[in-house]
Amino acid sequence: MMIKQSPFLLLTVILFTIAVFVAALDPAPEDPIFELYMHDLLGGSSPTARPITGLLGNIYNGQVPFAKQIGFTPPQNGIAIPNANGALPTVNGINGVPLGTGLSGTAYSGQNLNGIQTQLGPDGLSLGFGTITVIDDILTSGPDLGSQPLGKAQGVYVASSADGSTQMMAFTAMFEGGEYNDNLNFYGIYRIGSAMSHLSVTGGTGRFKNACGFAEVRPLIPSGQHVVDGAESLLRIIVHLKY
Repeated sequence: MMIKQSPFLLLTVILFTIAVFVAALDPAPEDPIFELYMHDLLGGSSPTARPITGLLGNIYNGQVPFAKQIGFTPPQNGIAIPNANGALPTVNGINGVPLGTGLSGTAYSGQNLNGIQTQLGPDGLSLGFGTITVIDDILTSGPDLGSQPLGKAQGVYVASSADGSTQMMAFTAMFEGGEYNDNLNFYGIYRIGSAMSHLSVTGGTGRFKNACGFAEVRPLIPSGQHVVDGAESLLRIIVHLKY
């Protein structure tokens, strides 16, 4: 006994087969990519980063009980107090920020672009080694500090190499204006003085739920359009996401 096939059913099967075939031929859509700029400010009247441990943290916070915090620059005619290992920090430029602090690309790592050797203590380690810096950095859509704000980067970076050439970074980018709690988590090693470093994207929340991927991090020279009285490190971050 023969069963008569419905023309509608046959047409549906043909269209479904064609759709599957076309989908197999089409390349996968590109991974979401976006760009943001991170402003790390040390010292000055509106800092977004502060060393909290190690020699450099002691300089910032005071080294004796009930000491008044004086920041990185000693008072006029003041005498710097040596660290426990007898080492004294060297400051960088007019901001008075000790070498080995922060993310700037030409001031700290070994034989850097300015030809200045990183200062080492008697134990042979960089004075900044082990320094933990807490950040609440500003994220913007453009390289100028006055450009459209996107949110904040909150977390830490740690001077993780003996010669002061790398910082281990772990922070969350918290984006403003989202309907949900739109956060993206980053972790990895930032190489000071390198043209580009890579950080892993370790997850997120809100519209970034289940996100993974990586970020390309490049140091830039601040434009100077928005004048700050601290030491600014500017990072361009290009994020490549998968879900």
